[in-house]
Amino acid sequence: MSPQELIEMFTLVFNLIGLAICLVGLTLAQRMRHRWPGYSLAVIGFLVAALPLFYKMLATAP
Repeated sequence: MSPQELIEMFTLVFNLIGLAICLVGLTLAQRMRHRWPGYSLAVIGFLVAALPLFYKMLATAP
């Protein structure tokens, strides 16, 4: 099985995990005095959720 097929198979999993990490980061940013750790965690969650899309874009580039 190629890496692209695996990424496509686990796209929903990446999206759900990324969404959960993003929500935790935004909640932390709202409740903490210093907001940058929560915002950075939210960005990491977004990148995890967008990983399948980024892989498709880079894998199919000519």
